[in-house]
Amino acid sequence: MTVVKMTKDHFVELVLAGGGHDDAVRAAREMKDGDVDARFRIAALALSVAVVAPEPLVEVYDALTQGWFGAAPDGPDVTGIPERGAVADELWEGLWDLVFDPDAGRDPALITVRTAALTEHLSPEFHQRVAAMALRYPGVEEAAAAGIPPKYTLEELAVCPRDSLGGSMHAFVVENGFDLEVLDRDALGLHDLPAPLDYLNVRILQCHDIWHLVAGHATSGLHEVSVSGFQMAQFGHQYSAMFLGMLFTKMAFTQPPEAMGFTLDTVLTGYKHGRESPPLIGVEWETLWDQPIPEIRRRLGVTPYDSPYPAWMLEEMQGQVARQA
Repeated sequence: MTVVKMTKDHFVELVLAGGGHDDAVRAAREMKDGDVDARFRIAALALSVAVVAPEPLVEVYDALTQGWFGAAPDGPDVTGIPERGAVADELWEGLWDLVFDPDAGRDPALITVRTAALTEHLSPEFHQRVAAMALRYPGVEEAAAAGIPPKYTLEELAVCPRDSLGGSMHAFVVENGFDLEVLDRDALGLHDLPAPLDYLNVRILQCHDIWHLVAGHATSGLHEVSVSGFQMAQFGHQYSAMFLGMLFTKMAFTQPPEAMGFTLDTVLTGYKHGRESPPLIGVEWETLWDQPIPEIRRRLGVTPYDSPYPAWMLEEMQGQVARQA
């Protein structure tokens, strides 16, 4: 099959045009059947719901899941009427820098910061549309009504039993040298976002590592991708949508075609897991610190993530390359 040479300009046209259910099902099925050019259409659809029209995010990802695996997730209805808008030149410049930077991705903390910075180039009107869509997800309005949550402290986690959620979080953070919140909420100006995004973006910084533990996504490079799909499915998390749109674009432009299949397996199983899990954004984790994680899963009805690949596969592959160098 002849591979079409994709240009940046043509790809931008695809992103701005967007698409819906049928487009996404078709692209995923054609990719599954060996049409390697379909990877660009998949990337464009994913990026479109991240930076052009957030309203069909669930429609598009449900359809990609249907086309790739043969069935859509069994999740709540989250729909909205899509609108089209412009994308700032600065966002495209930052995106292409990330896509074609061969070192991007080697440092997870750095790519997190760089991807988050892309959202600064989204208009206030776009953020309002994301906020409106977030309110359509189960549990979001009720959770946001509680107000911006205070920060956790290592001291409150340190007194929890070792095998509890709080004890596991304490060990998780201390042993890995992590921060209790992935990024600095104040430096990011999250309080300035329209409701409920102000609450949601602060809360997910707190909950990211908790969701790793409770939902069963490891802290490996592969599962950072799957948990992004999980977070996006739970409440339309804007950063996760941006990260995955960038990731699919990077795969399409810089990696062999089979890399897109590997990425789709990981993203869409994580997304399906999030769609079919109960809403977690409103859980008061602070009341569960002393409970064992298996008990919390039982109480909440959460099934651990069933990864299609070994969680630490990427790290093992990188180690083999390093030993051979």
